[in-house]
Amino acid sequence: MAEQDDKKSLTTNFGIPVASNQHSITAGTSGPVLMQDVHLVEKLAHFNRERIPERVVHAKGAGAHGYFEVSNDLSKYTKAAFLSEVGKKTPLFVRFSTVGGEKGSADSERDPRGFAVKFYTEEGNYDLVGNNTPVFFIRDPLKFPDFIHTQKRHPATNTKDPDMFWDFLSLTPESLHQVTILFSDRGTPRSYRHMNGYGSHTFVWENAQGESFYVKYHFKTDQGIQNFDREAAMHMAGVDPDHATRDLFATIADGNFPSWTLYVQIMPVAEAESYRFDVLDVTKVISQKDYPLIEVGKMVLNKNPENYFAEVEQAAFSPGNIVPGIAPSADKMLQGRLFAYADAHRYRVGTNYAHLPVNAAQKAEVANQQRDGYMSFTDNGGSAPNYEPNSFDNIVERPETREHPYEVSGIVARSEYTHINDDFVQAGDLYRLLSEEEKARLVDNIVTHLGNAKREIQIRQTGHFYKADPDYGRRVAQGLGLESEFPQPDAVPAD
Repeated sequence: MAEQDDKKSLTTNFGIPVASNQHSITAGTSGPVLMQDVHLVEKLAHFNRERIPERVVHAKGAGAHGYFEVSNDLSKYTKAAFLSEVGKKTPLFVRFSTVGGEKGSADSERDPRGFAVKFYTEEGNYDLVGNNTPVFFIRDPLKFPDFIHTQKRHPATNTKDPDMFWDFLSLTPESLHQVTILFSDRGTPRSYRHMNGYGSHTFVWENAQGESFYVKYHFKTDQGIQNFDREAAMHMAGVDPDHATRDLFATIADGNFPSWTLYVQIMPVAEAESYRFDVLDVTKVISQKDYPLIEVGKMVLNKNPENYFAEVEQAAFSPGNIVPGIAPSADKMLQGRLFAYADAHRYRVGTNYAHLPVNAAQKAEVANQQRDGYMSFTDNGGSAPNYEPNSFDNIVERPETREHPYEVSGIVARSEYTHINDDFVQAGDLYRLLSEEEKARLVDNIVTHLGNAKREIQIRQTGHFYKADPDYGRRVAQGLGLESEFPQPDAVPAD
């Protein structure tokens, strides 16, 4: 009897003891089932609601807890408190993901990888939401829904469609830099541990003196870069489609904690005007020869989630979560993300998603007049005022944490991008950096995928490869049997 008393009672969601979890209440031994079986109704109703809508992008992912430790004093560039002194540690949570695939997709699919870091700082949560690539496919948020639609399923066939995929990209030349990365070896990383992470966008740092700097984030894996080739990635998709998720969890469980060293590129804002590329264009990189990497510190992942749904599936990141000393730039794509991410979480997880433990501030006290909404499970502000200004609470503004000020000017219009001719330069530079073996795999990956699209789409896309580098285009044209469409080495069909 004492042994029985030591065990927990099975209960309903409201703590009411359950007499039997094996048999429903029925009229007679054969039924029918009675509606008065509230335990059955609650259990079935909860089961129907166990799945929140999957993310439109980044649907499948893995996560872990850890910390960030500062190794270099960069306070002359930023007043962000969590970067204020060497040796300072900040707890964090990281979520890795595939981007276009659904929740049941294979970890080894050719796809960018999400790389989202939530720093729990004393000034609130700072979310750095990037990818494993330093650039992106597009530079205007108005194109984002269309782009993602092409990475998903055809509205009639409900299958992945090469024509959709390549039609959009071939009509969007700014995508060529990211396309070259995606179809290189970097498009199929061996694991989440063996890839770099990037903030991708240009952000702003501000120091205590009010001086501003543009900044690019680079997380360099301490495990070394490792990638699958196309055949190995396809094989892994069949053998273990969850291999990267499994690898991250098992590695941490074994005490082999993965780590990344964070570096930044720093550019004084005034120098951006004369730089050879638009630093606010997320399809471009800033040359490390011009602005070398500067070490910031180390990120270590040392604790697995105890419950995947609670900590990984409900984790919500937004580039709008920014602490004093850091600010968004005028990058158009970043500006769109400032709204879209938080709005997606309000829809997918609920109005009060910020209250969930994985999303809640850990080192900063939350104090405001926001109340109510679905699933408000805190004290909901108690009897304190739910309006401001008021004469009763002691919540005050902090003017010293004002957003980074900068001057804007120009005509209000739907303006076209002004640097059109440089869409092919960096893709060509990247191609020429590859070894002969890497070039061969890149072209083979492109030909294998693009070969499934219509001929007119193949021709249009191949023209972009020629513009990046004649050898790049020639090899793709040969692989697709399009040599007759490009009779001269530098010939490109008119748009």
